[in-house]
Amino acid sequence: MIGIAVAFAIGCFSLGLLMNLWRLVQGPNLADRVLALDTMVINLIALLVLYGIRNGTAMYYEAAMLVAMVGFVSTVAYCRFILRGDIIE
Repeated sequence: MIGIAVAFAIGCFSLGLLMNLWRLVQGPNLADRVLALDTMVINLIALLVLYGIRNGTAMYYEAAMLVAMVGFVSTVAYCRFILRGDIIE
């Protein structure tokens, strides 16, 4: 039963990832693109955790933590670049 639930969740998060990719390409302004990119990172983290549950290995959890850290730093850096035009002061 857990296998069916994980497969359904993987399908839902994959669909969400594709919808965010569409918003990233079609976004009317820059703020929509930044939010779509950040949401794509969240969906990727969820997919990695679900793959870890499905395969029964902890390697995907560590990869999800790395993606979370890189995603947070990249979102902050991209927002600072948009607001100030420079990342490092």
